[in-house]
Amino acid sequence: MSRAPQKDSRLLLVEEEKILRRAVDLLGLGDDVYEALRLPERVIQVKIPVRMDDGSVKVFVGWRSQHNSALGPYKGGIRYHPGVTMEEVIALSMMMTWKNALAGLPYGGGKGGVRVDPHKLSPRELEQLSRGFIRGLYKYIGPDHDIPAPDVYTNPQIMAWMMDEYYRLTGIHHFGVITGKPKLLGGLETRIIATGFGVAVAAREVAKKMWGGIEGRTVAVQGYGNAGYYAAKFLHEMGAVIVAVSDSRGGIYSSKGLDPDEVKQVKNKTGSVIYYEKAERKITNEELLELDVDILVPAAIEDVITQENADKVKAKLIVEAANGPTTAEAEEILVKKGTVIVPDILANAGGVIMSHVEWMNNRIGGLITEEQAKDILEEKMSHNTRALWDYWHRELDTSKHPMRDAAYMMAVSKVVEAMKLRGLL
Repeated sequence: MSRAPQKDSRLLLVEEEKILRRAVDLLGLGDDVYEALRLPERVIQVKIPVRMDDGSVKVFVGWRSQHNSALGPYKGGIRYHPGVTMEEVIALSMMMTWKNALAGLPYGGGKGGVRVDPHKLSPRELEQLSRGFIRGLYKYIGPDHDIPAPDVYTNPQIMAWMMDEYYRLTGIHHFGVITGKPKLLGGLETRIIATGFGVAVAAREVAKKMWGGIEGRTVAVQGYGNAGYYAAKFLHEMGAVIVAVSDSRGGIYSSKGLDPDEVKQVKNKTGSVIYYEKAERKITNEELLELDVDILVPAAIEDVITQENADKVKAKLIVEAANGPTTAEAEEILVKKGTVIVPDILANAGGVIMSHVEWMNNRIGGLITEEQAKDILEEKMSHNTRALWDYWHRELDTSKHPMRDAAYMMAVSKVVEAMKLRGLL
């Protein structure tokens, strides 16, 4: 799930370490295991000089954190943002270790970032920056070692430049060195829907456990970008009623339900969902979070459900399409209320699952169809959601521990077992 960085990078790393510490303690593992899991295996810093259009040379800096490779090659996106720091990249690479492990993928965790505002670069400058980053990294990546992908403010075109630069430097056509590529260069169009579709599938599976099905359940979606729109679209197709959606300029509500595609068309034309005329009324983003609905899908930025508004959240099921939309303090309040929160490392894993499908497809010569790719994604998300639900209820007191604890326990236990088998612990 791509989002612009918001939280202080040092705080992000501290919070990830706290969640890891809790999982290690719940599993009855020692301090030595915690230390072995906390530190990344390698962090590479890259200096990228770029000849700008005005003839000057500007130097950018980027990082690639390779956190853990016990389960396989490092896997994770590359983001371009002026606020990127090394600490943030390390924290996100740790998240990817747990996300990949929980998803049952043969990957470890990696993440990359360049400190730059890509909106201030011309296309030529952006290409030179992207190629320069790969020139600094190419010895440390590869289809069997580290496989980057798009993230915040990076896209298939940037991935194409990076893949081509890798070929220029190595002389080897390894389409599988990068995922999230254009379709003509080995990408899959299903990648576009993957995160939102995965969110919808996770919501559907948990709704079956809670209510016997998703049909007729009311849903509010905060954030109407790629993940939010496709989550709303597929939940609507599954029989849920989308009563509210929002974007950065505000939201709309209709008790009878909204047509996600019609709303998307209005947003594309006008720039915001608030101009959808069939809605009963306009609402704020804050009001959307507090609506009396069955399911809430925060799909915008982090830390929107906080200690201040958690008591007002009425949804019985929260499915985290965004990364970190619920603070630790808010989660404690919601758990006491009996609210079920499907954590981000499960709910928004559709993107990396589809990256795995693309990587496999590149390795076998492009035999997987778009329909097969979507079927694989649905089966994987369904299985993983049910497995986490069962583990949560089997291993923990669900009245005291959120599903997030179970998710990290499952992920950490897989990584620890792999490290022990390899002789690393």
